[in-house]
Amino acid sequence: MKKIEIYTTPTCWYCRQAKALLDNKGARYIEHDATTRELRVEARERSGRRTVPQIFIDGESIGGYDDIQALEDAGALDKKLGLGDSN
Repeated sequence: MKKIEIYTTPTCWYCRQAKALLDNKGARYIEHDATTRELRVEARERSGRRTVPQIFIDGESIGGYDDIQALEDAGALDKKLGLGDSN
């Protein structure tokens, strides 16, 4: 199983949408609450972006909600998440 991390804030609609998409896929993820300054800075340093959500798979920055939705629309999200893999 791939290590999935997502930086979110409680009031972010896109964060809720991204988590719902991951939840619907049955993907387990680590959620980081980016309301703290420390985690906001960490997310920005890791991704190069100032927005939430920021999603990482095995340490690779995937981007935000629009990015994982685009992967889903292209039929590539399951493979990216490692769903169906025996790893």
